[in-house]
Amino acid sequence: MGGIPVSVAKDEARQLLDSIPEDATWDDIMYEFYVRKKIEVALEDAEAGRVVPHEEVERRYLYERETGQ
Repeated sequence: MGGIPVSVAKDEARQLLDSIPEDATWDDIMYEFYVRKKIEVALEDAEAGRVVPHEEVERRYLYERETGQ
């Protein structure tokens, strides 16, 4: 995960806070930050080729369902 300058992070945080409804709770705010970070990490992983093909996910899921493992 690459680091970004604090000033950029603060600007992005302000933009995210500005997009949240005025009646948002702390839990709503934390959820928005959590989801944003998860998406950023996933996009970085995809760009770096750290992905599992859909077929492999299906194979693993079906194997686990059938074997209970």
